[in-house]
Amino acid sequence: MRVKCVICDKINVIDDELPIAKRLRNRPIHTYMCEDCSSRIGTRTEERKGTGKFKLYKQHDYGDDW
Repeated sequence: MRVKCVICDKINVIDDELPIAKRLRNRPIHTYMCEDCSSRIGTRTEERKGTGKFKLYKQHDYGDDW
């Protein structure tokens, strides 16, 4: 399956049986990001966390009513 990164527009080929390929086929709202862009975003996020000015809001788990 040919996929295109949403950030750098690089076209990659991934195996059709991978979970990401199935997700992209079945749910078009999901997007693909290459490993280079993903790691770059991860390192930059960690750098911003280290400055102390970055707040990461976590979802609250209110419990299950069932």
